[in-house]
Amino acid sequence: MNAEDWLSAYAEQLGTRPPTQAERGALLALAGEAAHASERTAAPVACWIAAKAGVAAEDALALARTIGKDA
Repeated sequence: MNAEDWLSAYAEQLGTRPPTQAERGALLALAGEAAHASERTAAPVACWIAAKAGVAAEDALALARTIGKDA
């Protein structure tokens, strides 16, 4: 089973739709930003926080890119 099939099956079981290709790209970029700006463990948690807050993946990525820039 590839990632797309797995994500589709998982989303179906949760009663939602899987991310679009653009959303998936933004989520992966968000995960990369969080992991490289801090620690690897921040990657999945940052995605979870964005989803819990109801923020679109692209918007969450844009915000993540600003974290720590003023420090």
